[in-house]
Amino acid sequence: MKQRIITAIVAAAVFLPIVLYGNMPFIILTYLLATIALFETLKMRNQRILSIPGMISIALLWIFLLPSQYNKVLEDMGFSKIELALLAVLLFLTYTVVTKNRFTFDDVAFATLATLYVGIGFYYFIETRNHDQGLAFVFYALFIIWTTDSGAYFIGRAIGKKKLWPDISPNKTIEGALGGVVCALIVAVLFTFFVDLGGVSIPKLFIVTAILSVFGQIGDLVESALKRHYAVKDSGQLLPGHGGILDRFDSLLFVLPLLHFLVFV
Repeated sequence: MKQRIITAIVAAAVFLPIVLYGNMPFIILTYLLATIALFETLKMRNQRILSIPGMISIALLWIFLLPSQYNKVLEDMGFSKIELALLAVLLFLTYTVVTKNRFTFDDVAFATLATLYVGIGFYYFIETRNHDQGLAFVFYALFIIWTTDSGAYFIGRAIGKKKLWPDISPNKTIEGALGGVVCALIVAVLFTFFVDLGGVSIPKLFIVTAILSVFGQIGDLVESALKRHYAVKDSGQLLPGHGGILDRFDSLLFVLPLLHFLVFV
């Protein structure tokens, strides 16, 4: 526990000021975090980041992370992100032939999906922060995730009886999951007393918060399922006591795209 607390304090001291400042330092930080998360994901399947498929994955990731205000750079080159993603898939498939199927079709599918899984979530991290009220919504999302996790943990330990998904995460309970949603709803209302969320009505706030709380938990379960499938305890060891970057951002990868679609679109 002491190690977890120390790591959390140090990480917050580095992370929060950059989030508050935003702009290019935040974009660079997000690129770094996403690249590490992709490395951790590929490593689960023993795919090396310093390889031809790894380099293709990183290139595709960095293209997907390009903030919307820089899309004109791609347009001036005559490409879209989707077209470049298709080109990456063709390169992956070509590599299966070059390696005489040592890099298989399944490897292509994993590398492509892993890049999209990490890239889309972190892209919307940038897009949310770049919104006019992005800082408020970034912290709203963080508070919803932290509150859901804490509420689910403590309520699950106190009254949890029915297992939520024992084959994937044996300690999670249905009571804890529901308790996490309730805690998130309470904190979301309290949050609006101190931070302006752009006139989001209370009924909409309740609906959005409930959806984000549920899908934040699903994001955590998705990563748990991925780790269990590949017999990995943690995605990495970068954060002592917490695991890897993917372990810390698994819920955000689901929450931030949904937040964007539900509030900003």
